[in-house]
Amino acid sequence: MSDSDRLPIRDSRPIKHRHSTGYYAHRVHESFTARATKVLCAIFLFIFLFVGIAFFIIWLSLHPHRPRFHMMDFTVPTLAQQSVLENALITFNVTARNSNQHMGIYYDSMVGSVFYKHRRIGSTSSFPPFFQEPKTTTIVHGTSGAATLTVNSNEGKEFVNDRQHGTVVLRLDITSGIRFKVSTWKSKHHKMHVNCDVAVGSDGSMLPAWNNKKCSVYFT
Repeated sequence: MSDSDRLPIRDSRPIKHRHSTGYYAHRVHESFTARATKVLCAIFLFIFLFVGIAFFIIWLSLHPHRPRFHMMDFTVPTLAQQSVLENALITFNVTARNSNQHMGIYYDSMVGSVFYKHRRIGSTSSFPPFFQEPKTTTIVHGTSGAATLTVNSNEGKEFVNDRQHGTVVLRLDITSGIRFKVSTWKSKHHKMHVNCDVAVGSDGSMLPAWNNKKCSVYFT
């Protein structure tokens, strides 16, 4: 068999392509660009998270907490001598707590009213405005004169019955306009309502179970 009749043998080895210098430079540039993009994205993500956490901490520190009120003392001195209220004197002490860490509170004049069930039986004169520093407690002392509840009314009959059983539940409502203050910044006015339930015995003194009872506070 002659050499001319032999079949050609095909080389199955992969052919290595030689790339130009420009090709490798382009690949290096792409690799550098990808790494730089990842680094920039990581930096921007870190800055975004840092700023977000900082704003969240600032918001928490400046987010105002409403003041806390507690009933400390409530007395109807003449109740021991009267079966019903007639020009009765009512005295009370309520604590106002500003629990904010860095925020003071401006209180406008406060007005208090005393209710038996749904009927107002007395009111107080206005308390003078005052400013309360952060993390402080202020005692609000008030007197309601000429409290009256006639025995002829339905509430009057229920009042007499409650007094005979030794427990008369009353409600003290306090309203005021307040503003929060941080450094030189002051918030807008908020209408504050404080509702304090309290019970007195037949002698007009506050029952021990109601001492330091928390009052509800809401804004309108």
